[in-house]
Amino acid sequence: MNHDQNFKNLILDYPRQALELFAAQESALFDNSVRITPVRQEQLKHKLKDRHRELDVPLMLEWPDGGREMVLFALEEETQASRFSIHRLAHYCLDLGEMFNTTKVVPVVIFLKKYQGVTRLIHSSHAYDYLNFTFLYCELAVIPWQRYRLSNNIVARLNLPNMEHDKKERIDVYAYATQGLMSLESDINKRSKYIDFVDNYACLSNNEFNEYCNKYPKEAKVMSNFAERHFAEGVEQGMQQGMQQGEAAMLLKLLEFKFGPASSDTRLRVESADVTTLEMWSTKLFAVDGVEDLWH
Repeated sequence: MNHDQNFKNLILDYPRQALELFAAQESALFDNSVRITPVRQEQLKHKLKDRHRELDVPLMLEWPDGGREMVLFALEEETQASRFSIHRLAHYCLDLGEMFNTTKVVPVVIFLKKYQGVTRLIHSSHAYDYLNFTFLYCELAVIPWQRYRLSNNIVARLNLPNMEHDKKERIDVYAYATQGLMSLESDINKRSKYIDFVDNYACLSNNEFNEYCNKYPKEAKVMSNFAERHFAEGVEQGMQQGMQQGEAAMLLKLLEFKFGPASSDTRLRVESADVTTLEMWSTKLFAVDGVEDLWH
């Protein structure tokens, strides 16, 4: 499972809610006027041959009225706490500060499991401290799931399966997570996207899912109807894609039969056209004297 991509998508789709959960200590910043936008992930290199450093998700907070200076949040998700490097995070933050000419950079790390490593980096002599770096962190596995079971924060609700709970509570955790998704997100595409997120982290067995259906029949019916609709849309989309690919392959064969090997530009134009356009070109094919005449 690609945890980094899962959390990148989650944070980019719901940046305000993500910051409220993962950087709660800074929550006073998140008033209604603040504008939150993602910024360049790949950090600038000092030399082109240098290996680049890339953040999971850097976010910029700006106040349109200019009442406060811009603040940058450097968010990083760590699935395996043992792989986390405070030195790497410090580099990220210094790079961001230099790029945007600011010292207002807030490092935030999201740990799926409990973190027991260092939380402060100090560079010093015997006389002075010259660098004193620390970071905010959220350990999802130590947050009691009951704390957020009725939350209006969709990021918290989707992460209920990642929070602390007993094995016997897994069914309830799944139910409250999916209820949160259905009640807090009206966009069907995002529902489709994040039911997969909940399923991946809940990881219910067949027996547990059957128990969920018995214990929460109303919710299970809604989920079933949604899943069937999502599946039908996927099948229809797949059929349309298959038709397009078939039409494109047939037209390329006909073009090569009449005019010889297709150029890369011709191949790209054909493979990216929709079914209606491909059918029109196929009809015109034997009435033109050259490939270029087909496009007009």
